[in-house]
Amino acid sequence: MERTVIKSARLGQEMVKIKHPSGLTMLLCPMPGYSTAYATFTANVGSVDTGFKTQDDDAFVDVPEGIAHFLEHKMFENEDGDAFAKYAKTGASANAYTSFDKTAYLFACTDRFEESLEILLDFVRRPYFTKESVQKEQGIIGQEIRMYDDDGEWRVQFNLLQALYHNHPVRIDIAGTVESIAEIDDQLLYRCYRTFYNLNNMVLCVSGNFDIDAVLRVADRVIKPDEKPVEIERRHVDEPENICKPLVEQKFAVAAPLFQFGFKGRGGNPRENLKNQILDEILAEIIAGDASPLYRRMYDAGIINSTFGSEIMAGRDYMCAIFSGESREPERVADEIKAEVARMRREGVDKKMFELCRRATYGRYIGMYTRTASVAGLMSAVYFAGMDDMYALLDIVANATLDQMNERLQIAFNPEKSALSIVRPLDE
Repeated sequence: MERTVIKSARLGQEMVKIKHPSGLTMLLCPMPGYSTAYATFTANVGSVDTGFKTQDDDAFVDVPEGIAHFLEHKMFENEDGDAFAKYAKTGASANAYTSFDKTAYLFACTDRFEESLEILLDFVRRPYFTKESVQKEQGIIGQEIRMYDDDGEWRVQFNLLQALYHNHPVRIDIAGTVESIAEIDDQLLYRCYRTFYNLNNMVLCVSGNFDIDAVLRVADRVIKPDEKPVEIERRHVDEPENICKPLVEQKFAVAAPLFQFGFKGRGGNPRENLKNQILDEILAEIIAGDASPLYRRMYDAGIINSTFGSEIMAGRDYMCAIFSGESREPERVADEIKAEVARMRREGVDKKMFELCRRATYGRYIGMYTRTASVAGLMSAVYFAGMDDMYALLDIVANATLDQMNERLQIAFNPEKSALSIVRPLDE
């Protein structure tokens, strides 16, 4: 069994990468002194995967929007019962989520780790779909979609993505639409499962209080190899560099106007995007973080409040920088950010602010390596970006330069490729 130990001198921590005989890659980070174990079993598939082809297909297979999320919901049901009921007996806290390009199944526990891990590996490897159960789930997810349609914070985000992107499926709601999920049947779910839940398209990440030998015992007992590895070609969508529209407004039952203001970046490959995401996080702090002059000016003027923040959203082939919050004057906030970015693009990034924000970002990343959930998330993110060493992310922050900031400012923060999404109260 292939085993690689990766150590961090900075943190005094290590992770172990194991290639199990079944073909599954395991990333394991024991954290002595911790009381909780955290495990994620993640497939490299998400809402953007609406078209694919394997080595056995002559043509691309198009699937309905929302199918990855639908599949996640259905995985918890097996012939012998519901996985959550099994977790209730071990005391583990379990969940799952679908993002734009990942589907993760997870649990956290303080004891009975082996039993909980066996539940996780067993139900994710044993799909069970019937025509009747799929029809039932269509009703349940349809209600969930309608609930999110009535959620102001959800809508302000997807309205922004639809303003930034013309064609890329990142603009599509993760759960799909009531109409799209109506096209899903049990055979289509099995087809997607066999493609994307192949072990060479998945990773098991465990962190915290656990024993590596226990993981191997459970894997040996539960995980059976797939017939063969799958080679997935994902449908490429041509996406123009320019934005779709500069402004989207909608009215909702919200107490105060919500906004998201975003810059459309230039997506590279997953490894480049992960590195650039970290650099852009530093840059977003320099532009409008709570230690920046711009933040102070906007806060003192009363046009932002403590809800204001930033996020860099990056996936396999897309990137954007988003500033969001509540504001009675969202257009003014967007104008202030655009003006500050334009000034910085002309004059360059301030050296002292860069160093302050680089250090703050470094401290934030150090904190991530002290939490079991975020350690598992970092290992998964790094693996699907084609990297082995999750500690390399710290090096990216530590070695960031002023030249990199000025370069990223030109590439990822172009005011001409920005859009504003506003959700206003119904009575405005």
